[in-house]
Amino acid sequence: MTCQLPSDCLNEILEYLEEDRHTLYSCLLVNRLWCEISVRILWRNIWNCEISLQRRYQILNTLISCLSNESKELLRKNEMSILTPTPKLPLFNYAAFCKFLSINYISETVSNVLEDELLSSRKHLVTEEIIKMFANQITSLRKLFYYNNYIDFSFPYFPGLKDLSELYCSSNLSPNFFYQLSQICHNLHTLSIQFNHYVTPNELKQLISLQKNLEVLVLSAYDDVSWEDVIPALKNNSNTITKLYLYGDSSNLPFSFISLLSNLQEFIFSFLDGSYFEDFEQLQHVNFPNLQTLKFPYQYPRPEYITKFLENNGKNLKMLCIGDSNKALNLSIANFCPNLKRLFKIFSNNELDILKTIFNNCQYLESITIWCGKYYLSEKEVFETVANYSPINFCELKIDNIESHSDISSEDLETFFISWKNRIPKRILSLIIIKDLYNNLDDYEENMKIIEKYENLGVIRFSTISLEEENKEEY
Repeated sequence: MTCQLPSDCLNEILEYLEEDRHTLYSCLLVNRLWCEISVRILWRNIWNCEISLQRRYQILNTLISCLSNESKELLRKNEMSILTPTPKLPLFNYAAFCKFLSINYISETVSNVLEDELLSSRKHLVTEEIIKMFANQITSLRKLFYYNNYIDFSFPYFPGLKDLSELYCSSNLSPNFFYQLSQICHNLHTLSIQFNHYVTPNELKQLISLQKNLEVLVLSAYDDVSWEDVIPALKNNSNTITKLYLYGDSSNLPFSFISLLSNLQEFIFSFLDGSYFEDFEQLQHVNFPNLQTLKFPYQYPRPEYITKFLENNGKNLKMLCIGDSNKALNLSIANFCPNLKRLFKIFSNNELDILKTIFNNCQYLESITIWCGKYYLSEKEVFETVANYSPINFCELKIDNIESHSDISSEDLETFFISWKNRIPKRILSLIIIKDLYNNLDDYEENMKIIEKYENLGVIRFSTISLEEENKEEY
């Protein structure tokens, strides 16, 4: 006699596999119940930009097969013979399972897959019919990506938008889109706006001001475009926003509005160009009692501004990232940030004592990311300092070789592992190499033999990640 799990229990179990798509594909083959639950999870978010062209073709073919008879007839009337003949209807209403919708990715998929088959106007029609299908079938949409207005996306027929919690959009979309959305959507949790037009529509400002529980705000502005127009609309959300991410290329963008965000917990200030950021001067004296994560991965305001900011807010910080080297600023981390758990900071080749001071003063530090190279600390110096000065909770070291090849010898590497093995209390060290243009310590056979030896002894856990993966994780 066979015993089968109740569907609600099985559903809860398979939910844990949401990120493990390979295992979910295997679950499709168990039986009808397993297949139904796995398909629903797999189709929740199919817009993975890293999937192959063949996979995109399969997705598009499935979506086209799910179109209504009216849509299929419309495509036929426009002489589009792109449907794969199938004797049976699709097993599931796949579009109804989607909770994440990317308007632009649908358009890109149609354009890429049908590149040599259809004229631009006909590709546009295919895209519109697929979007209409999603709009009619999705009853509760969580996340919407919509950046370019070459698709006229209106939605009187889209009831699922009432439950939208995350919106990623650009400021040059149709004002009618923002107006209609503002009439039904007042509970956005996350709002990301890419500013690419000099005038911000009033309808977008209204949408922002009507939000009741906005927690995550992402503002991006490049090519001398500004987010200044929307700042007054943020007033109603000044107490609810806990995460603020700013991206741009100009030091003239306004930052003083940040002082209104009294419950800010996470702040990323990511600018590839610009200097001084004088508007930040007003923020150096502001106290953010809940701030735990602070990141300046590229350009940052004057060091004296950041130092004063850390003096007022460093005590509660758990994560700090500052992508440049400044001796006074590095010392301020040791003086004002005693509760850090994760740190990314660049140290020049004459700042080894500052690293030691940070280890001594930041006794809760668990992870550090360090650049090594000709103008920075050497790997040998970093290893010796980590072994002898890092606090008892320390368990992760990330190294990125910048502008030089790895100069660590196999003897120095083994000495470090022996020192770590003898530390009390014992903790497994996660050693992560960020793969850049230069040879890293894992590119040498003797080093890898030693790494494997101490992995087998349970002393270290070794891995590598690409620079792109690291940037995605940190910034």
